[in-house]
Amino acid sequence: MTEQSLRIIFMGTPDFAVPALHKLLEGPDELVAVITQPDRPKGRGKKMSPPPVKIAAELANIPVLQPTKIRTAEFMATLQSLRPDLIIVAAYGRMLPASILELPRLGCINIHGSLLPRHRGAAPIQWAIIKGDRQAGVTIMQMDIGMDTGDILLSAAIPVSDDETAGSLFGKLAELGGTTLLQALNLLRQDKLIRTRQDHSLATTAPPLTKEDGCIDWNQPAAELHCLIRGLDPWPGAYSFIAGQRCRFFSPQLVHKESRQAAGTLILADSQGLLIATAHDCLLIKEIQPEGKKRMTVEAYLCGHPLAPGLQFTRQ
Repeated sequence: MTEQSLRIIFMGTPDFAVPALHKLLEGPDELVAVITQPDRPKGRGKKMSPPPVKIAAELANIPVLQPTKIRTAEFMATLQSLRPDLIIVAAYGRMLPASILELPRLGCINIHGSLLPRHRGAAPIQWAIIKGDRQAGVTIMQMDIGMDTGDILLSAAIPVSDDETAGSLFGKLAELGGTTLLQALNLLRQDKLIRTRQDHSLATTAPPLTKEDGCIDWNQPAAELHCLIRGLDPWPGAYSFIAGQRCRFFSPQLVHKESRQAAGTLILADSQGLLIATAHDCLLIKEIQPEGKKRMTVEAYLCGHPLAPGLQFTRQ
């Protein structure tokens, strides 16, 4: 393949995809269209809100398509009329049928937020933290009809710090995804992009998260809960109940201290946080969000809601 400008369709929806879109706009290729999910109602007022990718594309005067269905003859005809050399996907939100995957002469490539084959699925960034991974990353992969099962084209890794949250890692990997995508496209133009088959025996899954996944089981070791709380920050949030009131917990700190108290028992509540017993070691919670309230420091919460040691945190 000679060094030439490619006709590219970009498919993406959330904030994670925006840095990659910006990188493409800076590059030599022609972005012929952006495809994203339809506007959705958002907030208490349920006002229709455009996806972040749509906002970014319109600011750059790129044509935007928002099909409600992608498996139709009409949409397929639209894609064919655009004559793409390549389709790039970043968290679009739908599985692409074979007819779309096979349309561009260079196929479709995806920016996935994990080091494949680890964490295949919809929530790889959150699960990397929940599972205690010491490094995370992005993979540029050739798409096939499976769920993140295609050949690896290029990957890049970064370390995961002890206080990393899904939110902070999300931003880092979004930027890394855009940078790595441009590297892959440069190699593609030089015929130096090597496809590597995934080792499917090493694959793990990263299914979508629900609010119920945030319910804290204090009978787990503090180290595991430390990862869970960070992996669910900011959404859906890990939670427990205090006297029947649901509270979400953030900013945990692992405390290597054994307690004779039952798991879930409040050992100490002061300006430093809530020290809670677990199955092994203790957990210090520094931020809390009572139901219907804003997220705040434990110190601020205790000013109006003093908690006595011995209080039991429960799952309902």
